[in-house]
Amino acid sequence: MRRPTRDTAESHRLVTRRSLVVGGSMAAFMGLLGLRMRYLQVEQADQFRLLADENRINIHLIPPSRGRIFDREGRVVAENVPSYRINMIREQVGDADIDQVIERLSQLVTLDPAEVEAAREDLRKLRGDTPVTLADRVSWEDISRVAVNTPALPGVTPEVGLSRHYPLGPDYAHLIGYVGPVSDRDLEEIDAPDALLLIPRFQIGKIGLESKKEDTLRGKAGSKRVEVNAAGRVMREIDRVEGEAGADVQVTLDNALQSYAAARLEGESAAAVVMDCETGDLLACTSAPSFDPNLFVRGISVANYRALLEDKYRPLPNKAMQGVYPPGSTFKMVTALAAMEAGVADPNETVYCPGHLRVSNRRFHCWKRAGHGNVDLHRSLRESCDVYYYEMAVRTGIDKIAEMARKLGLGVEHQLPLTSVSEGLIPTKLWKETTRNDDWRVGDSVNASIGQGFVLASPLQLAVMTARLATGRSVSPRLVKSVDGVEQPVNRGEPLGINENMLREVRNAMNAVSNNKRGTGYRSRIIEDAFRMAGKTGTSQVRNITAAERARGVFRNEDLPWERRDHALFVNYAPVENPRIAVAVIVEHGGGGSKAAAPIARDITLQALYGGDPPLEAYPTADRDRIREQQERLRRARPNFDDPNSDRA
Repeated sequence: MRRPTRDTAESHRLVTRRSLVVGGSMAAFMGLLGLRMRYLQVEQADQFRLLADENRINIHLIPPSRGRIFDREGRVVAENVPSYRINMIREQVGDADIDQVIERLSQLVTLDPAEVEAAREDLRKLRGDTPVTLADRVSWEDISRVAVNTPALPGVTPEVGLSRHYPLGPDYAHLIGYVGPVSDRDLEEIDAPDALLLIPRFQIGKIGLESKKEDTLRGKAGSKRVEVNAAGRVMREIDRVEGEAGADVQVTLDNALQSYAAARLEGESAAAVVMDCETGDLLACTSAPSFDPNLFVRGISVANYRALLEDKYRPLPNKAMQGVYPPGSTFKMVTALAAMEAGVADPNETVYCPGHLRVSNRRFHCWKRAGHGNVDLHRSLRESCDVYYYEMAVRTGIDKIAEMARKLGLGVEHQLPLTSVSEGLIPTKLWKETTRNDDWRVGDSVNASIGQGFVLASPLQLAVMTARLATGRSVSPRLVKSVDGVEQPVNRGEPLGINENMLREVRNAMNAVSNNKRGTGYRSRIIEDAFRMAGKTGTSQVRNITAAERARGVFRNEDLPWERRDHALFVNYAPVENPRIAVAVIVEHGGGGSKAAAPIARDITLQALYGGDPPLEAYPTADRDRIREQQERLRRARPNFDDPNSDRA
């Protein structure tokens, strides 16, 4: 049946309209697509080129060179030395099996199983582009073998870095400390860790000055952009931004004197501090025995660490700074000044010493069983009569004694950039009430008057006390001399506010201790007039002497086990007329201060004043043969310590 002409025309109009709509839509779509392609290919070309580059470019951090540490004369104390290591980057291993690559590497280089296991753990948990160390401190030959075999070792890269080295070894271990790899505990203690700290085995200061000056010594990281191929292997370095090296630090210590003091204390459990009376600079600060900090940098073995822990002489703690001891008779100058300042003592007044003083139905004994007879302040210090100070304590009271002690630097935490500096203990009535929940008794004051009972002080504090007695100023200790050549502040201190006549009485008595034939330190005197020293011996008990023991005779220190013997102490300043240095020495369980500590302090004092081995004429005649042999022995043990041109000087 033939369709009407009108229907046919209408159908053509509909088809034409739809074709136009569809065609127009397609044209619009193609136009939009073309515009988009133009936008992406032309206008966004640089951006996509950059993205492509980023896919083949890695950015690596460059650890900065750690700041070096020098002594006061500019001689090396801590330095950086080249260290060869072998790293692996997980992303660059590609399709290869990590264990197989490590196995191939082990055929070329000796690998420590413990280090390899730690590396496997790091490879699992760290970002894929993080270098993980498989072997550290390898030889140049090892590095060469790895470099030749790199095609068979995907992801393995040899690297030359820097590692910390302490050329004087144990001499500075307690003060300078050492560095070691960042631990999880270290990261937990830092709020916003530097990206550097996340690099496996990156080293930071662990103890001592290395730790306290970490931010100064560490520096700032640099970066480098490297091009890698499809397998992740580095093809070339595109550019590099150098980091900022850590600041160099100069300490106040003197290498020669520090090494001498360490050698002189060898064989003892002891500590010695030498302080400049004018500036407060610490010239030497030694704790014996010591340890080699280089062992900790490399990773100390379990056996070596156990040996340090089990040594009864305790080599790990810094006895000079954190060790606290009853100061014994070295505290008597504090009691004497407190009594004079309180107006309850006249230097010319005498006190009778029968060998004991009865206080509250208890006898407090003098070290000299038969007593000293009538003694004034001068003789009481010269011969170290205990009864005189018992009487002064009863008159003065503990709070005034404590006030004087703090004025002289005891019971105070001196601000030094070290991880542990003890505050010591200077007790008061309030202290005992709050910490012991007990009342203060007169007997407590009597014990404290001779540096026993609750009183505790460190060798550093005793050196500060001695410097303040010598100068009459509140001079404070200083350890850092300069940072990157910028001199650090010196605290010479203000006048103590103690009457100069009182200080003169104490100084004259300390002079007599060392230079009067009846003085307790006379045998360890200095003969050279220009360098004569003033000092004070001290012996502090570490055990109670019972009435029964006194009745049958007190045991000599030599007859007791080492750990039950008294501590030996000596403090001094020199020269007497123009004090330059103050010295404090303690020998743990050394017995009497005059016998064990005073000779060491005298020898260190002379070494500091002469700047090297003093002439034998500076020593008493009876000591010269022994001193000659001692100087030769110490020179053999440390052949370079007195050579000013040596890094070991």
